[in-house]
Amino acid sequence: MPRFHHVLTESRNGVLTITMNRPDKRNALCPLLIEELTQALHEAATSDCGVAILTGAGPAFCSGLDMENLETIHASNPEENRLDSENMARVLRTLYDFPKPIIAAVNGPAIAGGMALATIPDFTLATPEAKFGYTEVRVGFVPAIVASFLMRQVGELRTRELLLSGRILKAQEALSLGLVTQIVEQSDLLASARALAQTLLLNSPQAMYAVKCLLRKHAKRRLDEEIEDAIEVNASQRSTEDFKEGVLAFKQRRRAEWPSMRVKAGA
Repeated sequence: MPRFHHVLTESRNGVLTITMNRPDKRNALCPLLIEELTQALHEAATSDCGVAILTGAGPAFCSGLDMENLETIHASNPEENRLDSENMARVLRTLYDFPKPIIAAVNGPAIAGGMALATIPDFTLATPEAKFGYTEVRVGFVPAIVASFLMRQVGELRTRELLLSGRILKAQEALSLGLVTQIVEQSDLLASARALAQTLLLNSPQAMYAVKCLLRKHAKRRLDEEIEDAIEVNASQRSTEDFKEGVLAFKQRRRAEWPSMRVKAGA
């Protein structure tokens, strides 16, 4: 009997592969998937595996937060909104703090929170068809939690450009920005990830753990503060009229008419 509803795990030759398994929803992040992914990462951290691989089932890696779930968020109370934000922050922080080498095998689009899951790991292998983007502003949301991680990867100026524009990056541009480690053909993706994992297994586990601990310690104090601020912004944005309109417009496949723009026009 499967242990998880939306996550598959497979252990082979010292490598644990974690697969997000909602292919019919493009592996969109519902609360249960976020919870199960966090649990799977925690279990992998204390297991006897030496390296972990994170990937997605079907044609997408992860399309971000489930829009059907987002429709219900606006009606949630502040406590529920904060809890949802904390859960998202927790899975990203668990991925960032993972004590062993972890490889993302990005088999397709990695959007919004899915882009964070794809690019926070130590190594990111992507297919030529993979696409990336923090598109939250397009639906009146704020990519708050991912901002701290992205700033460490590409700097503040590029972070501003990517988060404010919400534009989509092709795999080659993500590679040039340092967000992707290597581009490999779809048919070779998992084999390449496993080959990289086997190379890493030749290294000293203790030394790799020490490297990751050192880097985590350097970032911890600022990251703790920044993520707490981000949770507040993320939770607050969920109750805004712009967010409600953005999700509705996305569902209705139309251009959003932002309430905040109407307020300014009438001022």
